[in-house]
Formats: sequence, structure tokens, C-alpha cells
Amino acid sequence: MILWIGFVLCTLVIVYSGTKLSKYGDIIAEKTGLSRTWIGLILIASVTSLPELVTGISSVTYTAAPDIAVGDVLGSCVFNMLILAILDAVYRPMPISAKAHEGHILSAGFGLLLITLVAMSLFISPTMDPIGWIGPYTLLIIVIYFIAMRTVFYYEKRKIAAFMKETAAMVPRYEEITTRTAAIHYGINAAAVITAAVFLPEIGKGLAETTGLGQTFVGNIFIALSTSLPEIVVSMAAVRIDAIDLAIGNLFGSNIFNIFILAVDDVFLTKGPILSYADTSHIISALSAAAMTTIAIIGLTFRSTRKPFFIAWDSLGILLVYMINLMLLYASI
Repeated sequence: MILWIGFVLCTLVIVYSGTKLSKYGDIIAEKTGLSRTWIGLILIASVTSLPELVTGISSVTYTAAPDIAVGDVLGSCVFNMLILAILDAVYRPMPISAKAHEGHILSAGFGLLLITLVAMSLFISPTMDPIGWIGPYTLLIIVIYFIAMRTVFYYEKRKIAAFMKETAAMVPRYEEITTRTAAIHYGINAAAVITAAVFLPEIGKGLAETTGLGQTFVGNIFIALSTSLPEIVVSMAAVRIDAIDLAIGNLFGSNIFNIFILAVDDVFLTKGPILSYADTSHIISALSAAAMTTIAIIGLTFRSTRKPFFIAWDSLGILLVYMINLMLLYASI
């Protein structure tokens, strides 16, 4: 009973502060002239992915459960793409991929590259020689992560001039709020989201222990769902204020940051490469996340302006892959 009360309280804090986080992130984007894609990719994605970072480090250092850490990272990547489909169902005017900035294809591509690297490393990890105590994939992940951040930054920088011209003709939505006020409120609400979300993994593990499910399934489903709650709340709040690029940038950015977290976890696990201690069934989640990201890229490129039902075709594809992922993970228990 106490665990459920704690879960509800943490959820309420994240829902409230996550909504405010989207608002003040949107204000910062307007005041600074930085694009909402960049703000979502860096500023918000890093905050909403911190629960995964805390969970991963604690899993490899205190609870000695590297399988939970790997499952949390890959499961969160899958959940983030599922959130994209949910946002499409919620957004009524048109397919959300048609409203989104084309720059998201760049960040989605880097996310796909990193996820594929992890899938390949899981497959060949038994035959790989470590570099010190870490896997060689960790060094590659770190290099690709910083290349991704630099590339996306310079891509967005080229768009800033056009963005400023576009917004110059628009009436500012937050004229009465200063940049300093927005930054302070952003920091306060970010701290609230992080604090509440940090407690969720332990609560989730406590609730999951009674089910008798394995660590791989628990990490990919229960823990990943708990640590992905900030992304859900922030992205939904961003869509409600029509900050579509903020929401989508947050999701693709979170996936890039999540794989970087796996590299950090590997550094903290001093007994050997983290993927050597991970169950091979994690490949299911890695390939599912890669397939879902690929479908999202197709949607962002094709940019259909109609929905056949209440949801676009690309989102239906993402939902189908998620269901297959769930069934395969359950079958592997």
C-alpha cells in the first residue's frame, strides 16, 4: 500500500512540474531565439533522462544488477518511440510528423545509429576483448554522442536566422515573462521532476518483485515505464501548448542521451563490460527501438497530411512493433 501511495505522489509531482517544464522551455526558446528542436533535444531531454542515469548507476554500483540497467536504457528507448505514436493520437489537426521540423530526422538518425551499435555489441559481446574494464562500444558511443550534439547544434544554428525572421513578424506569446524568470522557474521545476523521478525506479522494483518476472522483463517494461514518465508528461504538456518540436526533440534527444547513459553505466561497472553481464534477449528491445525509429524517420520524411483513422500510418507501425516487442520479451522469460 505504501509503495502505491509513493508511486501516486511521485506521479503527481512529475505531472505538475513536467507541465511547467514544457512551458518554460518554450519561453526560453522564444526569448533566446534558439529553435524548439534544439531546446527539446538538449535542455529538456537531458533533464527527463536523468532518472535513467540515476537508475543505471545505482543498478551497477549498489544493487549489482547490470541487467536492470541495460533493460532500463533500451526499454526507455522503446517507450519514447511509443510516446511519439501516443502524441500523434492526441494531436488532432494533422499527423504530428507533418507538423514537426525536418531537423528531427538528423537527431533520429543519430539515435538509430547508436541503438544499432548497441544491438550489434549485444550480439558479439562474448567475443569482444575489453579495453581496461569497459567494452570498446563504450568509447564509440561517447564519440558518436558528442559528434551528434555538435552536428545538430550547427544544423540548428543555420536555421536560427530564418527562425528569427519568422518570429519577428509574430506577436510574442510570453512578452510579460523575462528570460531570467523563465530560467529560474525552469530550474525549479526540473529539480522537482528529477527528485520525484529518482524515487520511481525503486518503487517500481518493489511493485515488480511480487510478480516473479525476470530482471530483463522488469527492466524493459516496469523500470523503463517508471523512468520514462517524465518524457510522457513533458511531451504531452508540450503538445498541449502546440510546441510540437519541443515534444519530438525531447523524445529523440532522450534516446540519444539514453545510449550515452549506457556508456556511463559501463564506466561505473568496474568488474567488466556491462553488455557481457546482460541477457541476450535485450537484443529484442534494441531491434524494436531501431525499427520504431526507422518508421518515425519515414513519417518525418513522407510528411503525410491526413490520418486514415485517429492515428497516422507511421504511428500505427510504431504501435505494432511495440506490441510485437512486448510479446517477444514475455515469451523470452
